[in-house]
Amino acid sequence: MKLTVKAQSFPVSGTFTISRGSKTSADVILVELQDGAATGRGEAVPYARYGETVAQCIAALEAFSDDISTLPKASQNALDCARWDLAAKQSGTPAFVTAGLAMLKPMITAYTLSLDTPAVMAEAARHAAPYPLLKLKLGRDGDEERLAKIREAVPHARLIVDANEGWNETTLPAMLKACTRYGVELVEQPLPQTQDEMLLKLKRDIFICADESAHDVASLKSLRGKYDAVNIKLDKTGGLTEALRMSAAAKADGFKVMVGCMLATSLAMAPAFILAQNADYVDLDGPLLLAKDRSPAINYLNGMMKPPPPALWG
Repeated sequence: MKLTVKAQSFPVSGTFTISRGSKTSADVILVELQDGAATGRGEAVPYARYGETVAQCIAALEAFSDDISTLPKASQNALDCARWDLAAKQSGTPAFVTAGLAMLKPMITAYTLSLDTPAVMAEAARHAAPYPLLKLKLGRDGDEERLAKIREAVPHARLIVDANEGWNETTLPAMLKACTRYGVELVEQPLPQTQDEMLLKLKRDIFICADESAHDVASLKSLRGKYDAVNIKLDKTGGLTEALRMSAAAKADGFKVMVGCMLATSLAMAPAFILAQNADYVDLDGPLLLAKDRSPAINYLNGMMKPPPPALWG
């Protein structure tokens, strides 16, 4: 079996900003596993927040022997998804069947609004009005005004918020009240991972979802009592295999499940789409934020995400 690893970059449509900074490109690694006439592919995003770089992940894969658990999580993800894709192509059995599903159904995905001034975000919300579920990147001064302007712009849209660890113990209570006032359904990672003990005693009228605090099955124990939901991303779990385990374990623990993504192409969304079939919230809009996606690609229409074509993955 031949393993090939490549670094690839896909320009963002404009600039994508969260509380920690901005990006103008999606920098990914592509893994290809070739066995005879069949080739399986997997894509992953090394993420600086978790101490990973493209160069580090590629070097780890090039030195890889047989123990996938020794790899960085993004490297694990790309390799694991390539194995799923290869198995589907060799056997003729779709990956979703192997995952225990009878079929794949279209899903509504959130559409993300990049962090900006209240006026700019409100205008972006107006342009995104056809999308039924909007995800707002917050986490800086002026967030309450952002919420007010956005709600005024899209009075009927469902809203979720992602603070990306940008709030603190002082600002959190007021921001949760504001989120409730403007009809936000869920808030992701309001506090830094190392400071989320406050959530144990915090009364809330809104779901709080762990993102940076949630990684794999082992991390669930530390989230109990703090969070109501977990955001499962393949780049954090190390692939679809662990992500499926984590989803089942999270539901058994009473958590709601969001399936999310990094800024990446349809190839990264395809395996996550299998996971999303049983999720409470889906946030797989990465390709919609790019200037150009891969081909073939997943078809999106006003927030409705169709199953990935077999030629893409699985």
